[in-house]
Amino acid sequence: MDRTGRPERRALLAGGFAVAAAAVAGCTATKTVVTPAGNPSATGTSAPPRPTTPAAAFARLMDGNKRWVSGDLEHPDRDPDRRELVAQEQVPFGSVLSCIDSRVPPELLFDTGLGDLYVMRTGGEAVGPVVIGSVEYGPMTSGTPLIVVLGHQRCGAVAAAYKSIRDSKPLPGNLQAIVEALRPAYERTAQDRGSDPVETMARAQVKLTADDLRSNKDLAPLVKKGDLGVVGAYYSLDTGKVEVLTGTPS
Repeated sequence: MDRTGRPERRALLAGGFAVAAAAVAGCTATKTVVTPAGNPSATGTSAPPRPTTPAAAFARLMDGNKRWVSGDLEHPDRDPDRRELVAQEQVPFGSVLSCIDSRVPPELLFDTGLGDLYVMRTGGEAVGPVVIGSVEYGPMTSGTPLIVVLGHQRCGAVAAAYKSIRDSKPLPGNLQAIVEALRPAYERTAQDRGSDPVETMARAQVKLTADDLRSNKDLAPLVKKGDLGVVGAYYSLDTGKVEVLTGTPS
């Protein structure tokens, strides 16, 4: 029995060693991935290269929105490896100024993840010095190539501001600051109300804000050189689709 059993035992042990060796090799093998800055690294989770031009960044966002609309989501850059990868450094490829509305989360509707976007959210995309400085941060400190001003359908902040100005009834507390920030959009809307003045005003707010950022004294030189794109866009709550209103990068 020993003579017949020993070859089988040796074969079993040999097979076990082979499996163990393969496992060790698999654990010690490295794979090339992309860091937040777009450079090769030997550790972490693989990620697509960071877009470095306005057109490429815009295409990445719009591709993500198509996945959001269809439901064919990739959920990129949302695992512990990505968290570790961006813990020490972030180089987002886009900056999004959107509304505080709970139904309009930029990271989700563009199917992006950790370290991909700078996001600023204010009622009706209202802006002031601090907000504008926050929008400027990415392009001016880390070369973020794209800014998106994202308005949306049935915006409560815009509706409240519209009624407040129309009826000459100020809103309480600091809500009135939002009303005043949206007044230029109201005045634009008063010239051409359309069938739905609130929707017209929401779109006007997007266009005016994008135009102001595009001509901003600090951002305009980057736009002129082609290093930065400023897009005005509008999100449909009904369909999930992002519509471009102005500034599509070429």
